[in-house]
Amino acid sequence: MTSLSMAFPTAETDPPSVSELLRAGREHYRSGEIKRAIAIFQAGLALAATASIGVVVDGVADLHAALANAFMLSDDIAAAAANYKAALRIAPHLVACWCNLGIVHQRSGQAQDAISLYLEALRRNPGHRPSRTNLVQALVATRQFAIARTLLLELLEETPGDAVLRSQLGKVCFELGETDEALVQFERAVALAPEQAENFYWVGAIRQARGELEVAQAAYARAARVHPILRRPAAKSPPAFRALALFAPFVGNTPVEFLFRDCAYQTSILSLLPGSQPDVALLAHEADVVVNLVSDADQGAEVLPVATAIARGLGKPVVNDPAKIENTTRDATALALADVAGCRVPRTLRIVAGEGLPDGLDLAFPVLARQAGMHGGDVFEKLDDIAALTAFLTAHAGHDRYLIDYIDYRSADGFYRKYRFLFIGEEILPYHLAIGDDWKLHRDATDMAHHAWMQSEEEGFLRAPGQVFGPSHDAALRVIRDRIGLDYFGIDCALDLDGQLVVFEVNASMLVHDQNPEFPYKDPYIRRIKVAFEGMLARFARGN
Repeated sequence: MTSLSMAFPTAETDPPSVSELLRAGREHYRSGEIKRAIAIFQAGLALAATASIGVVVDGVADLHAALANAFMLSDDIAAAAANYKAALRIAPHLVACWCNLGIVHQRSGQAQDAISLYLEALRRNPGHRPSRTNLVQALVATRQFAIARTLLLELLEETPGDAVLRSQLGKVCFELGETDEALVQFERAVALAPEQAENFYWVGAIRQARGELEVAQAAYARAARVHPILRRPAAKSPPAFRALALFAPFVGNTPVEFLFRDCAYQTSILSLLPGSQPDVALLAHEADVVVNLVSDADQGAEVLPVATAIARGLGKPVVNDPAKIENTTRDATALALADVAGCRVPRTLRIVAGEGLPDGLDLAFPVLARQAGMHGGDVFEKLDDIAALTAFLTAHAGHDRYLIDYIDYRSADGFYRKYRFLFIGEEILPYHLAIGDDWKLHRDATDMAHHAWMQSEEEGFLRAPGQVFGPSHDAALRVIRDRIGLDYFGIDCALDLDGQLVVFEVNASMLVHDQNPEFPYKDPYIRRIKVAFEGMLARFARGN
């Protein structure tokens, strides 16, 4: 092995040439001695600066390129970028430098600029595979999924046995709503590379969403055997901090696919499966902050104590303490918020599985009934008389059920309006407004795409929620935040004809996503939620 001292002149030797220094630096680079390699490459550039103009041009470009590569391995992104640019000024034909400069921009969070650089590399060499594969990642980062799919299919024609490309194609198909094809690709990736746990998690998630619970359970179990922790690198290097997320398959979890995507921090997701015994001491070395994703107090009754023990054992700051989640069942939150000034919180009664209506219960019809642990409009009905209510309770006697007082929240124009806010640390941010003509109102099931006035009203709410919710409402929301006590959660609410805040649901299971092609005006407000979430995690990671 060539040592650093051998690369420099002594009294008995001639001064090394630029090419000799380049060669010596590369030897240290290949041996993993990156600091020594950097020093030699820099010495070569210093020597070249004293040479005659035009004598060592190619060698200088190669030195800058090699030095940039070494800086990349040292996570000195700025120095790497400067040297790639210097190499390209001298030798613009260096395709690898265009590609690597694209990687620098992508790792710096500038994916659109990276695309331009990859395309320049491909203009000079259309077959350059690293530029094509990195272009796929940049296209995905900028949500250009259709183009990414086309490029992935071309790459897979050349190397059909590439499990990484199969997995990427699965993710792209999923984003495009092609879940059948996504599942096909993930299962092919599993067959090609059974040691890659992430593909098993994807198979499990898709199968679970389809209701194929046994197959999903098997996929999750295989994933846990391969690797119980799913790691996602930060979008730029080095990561700002490290987050460890606690996730429980088959139990309601906070939806974070959007929130955890393209982040400045590294995420590690620990699956809490039956019988799993994670090494808490080892995990503690990988995390600056713990994020509990187990969010449904009904579905997660058995796993939340496990999550609590792990979170506390790690000795790190915890976002959404699992012990606090246990207190967010619908009946518990209704009781906790019952006396908030200016709020109408419907009385909520829990009926345990196998039991019927308690004696002497005072009911005013219509009433709402729903199965515990369900969200959205699933197993949720408005019932007009005792016969209908009894039939509902009997049909779902195998589960706990909720009885909820019905509050008519129609606006003066006859439409129903349901607002969603996200509580993120100290911030309360608007997420959406749903407008419809039915009491069971869900944003994605409305006809808002066909009504410009509805979209205009939603945009106005997102832009200036204070124009709709006045100081008294803001005060009530802040009391709700303090009573619930979580770090991140949402509320679905309305305003009745008297201007009072009507509270429907308060929990950490609220969906936040950026799939709104028909409503582009929502994008900046949704990005604001993501920025606030990342900022909150950063504060926890710093311990403040």
